[in-house]
Amino acid sequence: MPVIAVINRKGGSGKSTLATQLAGSLANRGFQVMLGDVDRQQSSLAWLRRRAAQPLAKNAAIAGSAFGSQSVMRPSAGITHVVLDTPGGLHGFDLARVAMSADAILMPVSDSVFDRESALECHAELLTLPRVAAGRCKVAIVGMRVDARTKGAARLEAWALEHGLAYVGSLRESQVYTRCAEQGLSLFDVPAAKVEADLSQWRPLLDWVDATWAATARLEATSRAAIPVSAPSIAPQARRRTLVRAPLPVPVAPKAPVSEFRPSRDSVRPPRVERFGWLLGVFRSFS
Repeated sequence: MPVIAVINRKGGSGKSTLATQLAGSLANRGFQVMLGDVDRQQSSLAWLRRRAAQPLAKNAAIAGSAFGSQSVMRPSAGITHVVLDTPGGLHGFDLARVAMSADAILMPVSDSVFDRESALECHAELLTLPRVAAGRCKVAIVGMRVDARTKGAARLEAWALEHGLAYVGSLRESQVYTRCAEQGLSLFDVPAAKVEADLSQWRPLLDWVDATWAATARLEATSRAAIPVSAPSIAPQARRRTLVRAPLPVPVAPKAPVSEFRPSRDSVRPPRVERFGWLLGVFRSFS
């Protein structure tokens, strides 16, 4: 189940806008989407409540879920894709828990030195996490409220290239996003002819998301296909082998050293007659 998280430490960077629009695009493609709101403000869940009253969105339903950064994400049955909207100031253990469950991370960044500095610090911390460092969770930058034809978009793209960050495109500042947020809609819920210019900016972003999730699916399939190696002694189908042991050696007591005062027991003793012959000679002399 692919999971994408929208993360940026700086408040007001456009995380909720990016998360709700991304969830709307996936739902309109026929996926069963869950929009998880990790932020205490629950702006994404408020958007879902307004969305429930719109007839255009009934064919592209999105499930909502609210949980804290220290909670465990539990999607309901049937969910195929998850989008996470996270709070500002996410760092440390809370950031690690969100990144641990994500396959891709989108970081919205505006054309401001404060936004760029904050994004660099957050990205540096993400690289210390094993899942991101190993490449199992991809991170990309999205320019927010930036027109692709302006110097601001070129400056953001050059900044991302300088620091080795993936830059997947920019979304311009438009009143369409404001109206959609008020009505609980996304660009993908309204007729394409009315928002054609804005939809064109989403194509490279969605292509990156699809490519990232496809790579994750291939990696997971390869991991499941790998055959685990088990020891023959604990495998249920292993044949038992008779263990033949060599006979243990019989311990031999060491021989006592021969002493000049006490003869060894192993030495041959002379006959009794030879030993007491002198005593018999004494008795015979007195008889």
